[in-house]
Amino acid sequence: MQNLEEQIAHLTRTVEDISDVMARQQTEIATLTRRVQMLMEREAGREESGGGSATFGNERPPHY
Repeated sequence: MQNLEEQIAHLTRTVEDISDVMARQQTEIATLTRRVQMLMEREAGREESGGGSATFGNERPPHY
């Protein structure tokens, strides 16, 4: 009986630890999601104002 109580205590502690980790991860995911959204909005604004002249792949920059 004592062995079962020890296992239950251990499992309870493990569940609480996992719950704490998941809560921290959820907060971090929410923060990162907001940051990505802000960056996407900022980039969309740059493209609208004509400042989005990035060079991609094999494209030649405008000064060639």
